[in-house]
Amino acid sequence: MVRRRTVTTALAAGLVFGLAACGGDSGSGGSGGDGGGDAAGKVGVILPDTESSVRWESFDRPYLEAAFEEAGVEAVIQNAEGDAQRQATIAEQMITEGVTVLAIVNLDSASGAQIQETAAAEGVRTIDYDRLTLGGSAEYYVSFDNTEVGRLQGQGLAQCLGDEPANIAFLNGSPDDNNATLFSAGAHEVLDEMTQYTQVAEQAVPEWDNQEAATIFEQMYTQAGGNIQGVLAANDGLANSVIQILGRNNAAGANNVTGQDASVEGLQNILAGDQCMTVYKSIREEAAALAELAVALINDEEAETNGTVEDAEGDREVPSVLLTPVSIFRDNVKDVVDDEFVTAEELCTGEFAAACTELGIQ
Repeated sequence: MVRRRTVTTALAAGLVFGLAACGGDSGSGGSGGDGGGDAAGKVGVILPDTESSVRWESFDRPYLEAAFEEAGVEAVIQNAEGDAQRQATIAEQMITEGVTVLAIVNLDSASGAQIQETAAAEGVRTIDYDRLTLGGSAEYYVSFDNTEVGRLQGQGLAQCLGDEPANIAFLNGSPDDNNATLFSAGAHEVLDEMTQYTQVAEQAVPEWDNQEAATIFEQMYTQAGGNIQGVLAANDGLANSVIQILGRNNAAGANNVTGQDASVEGLQNILAGDQCMTVYKSIREEAAALAELAVALINDEEAETNGTVEDAEGDREVPSVLLTPVSIFRDNVKDVVDDEFVTAEELCTGEFAAACTELGIQ
């Protein structure tokens, strides 16, 4: 039986690791560290891209490097650069070079499942990191409660729009990303019940491409005759694309766009009044949870999880570690800085300095 554990909120003290330097596609990890892990194995992690979100290289990579170093586990981390074939090639190279556990953020479920099938044939155990691979064979999944992320976005947009009638549009993440499907489902769960809002447009953005998002939203805005008061944007990158189009139409600053990832750009848009809220997910905790799962697999132990997630295509329940997302509005942007996810120096530049002073961010 899988043991349960209580997962702290994303802003809790939790598992804390020092930030290691961010690098390219070089290996990292080691044989020591204060964590004193005794796992005798090697872990490969393949991140998805550098375009859909700044998180992968700016946050996931350094936190993962630190987590595996703390665990005393050799690890190599590479980035697929948005190319499914490149991801498959990297996986094959990692398997050839002796990884015993492979963790992937899939670019789509079909290619991710094929990577996991290849790994299993070579006796390599797999973990889904951040995105569930539908029809895959990963032994564990670590992420956040992604339906809850969408609920928080829906609740946040409603909080910012208030009770007055409003037209809203949905700008969803990539259609082949299961997380994007869950974000949208959670948001609809909240907003579909609110009769004061009329949903006038909805479209997914292939590969989370921010430039394409701007084109898609401009078309939405034009077709609606500019009559859109709120936008459920799935992450901060998409939100910024929306804000750029609103700015061109002299409609920015209405505090009516959601986001996700608590990026510096997203937080600055919130401080400027252009973005309503974002969803903060403690990647430090996610990286630490992945390291724990990998060590358990290396040691052939049963890992601690706190639930399961349904893989409908694979007709199975995947043992999972699901962490808690947190809503960030203007009045609690400071919490993200206090959690050392971003620094005051990078956030409070130029025109944002006054807002930081007002909010006690230093």
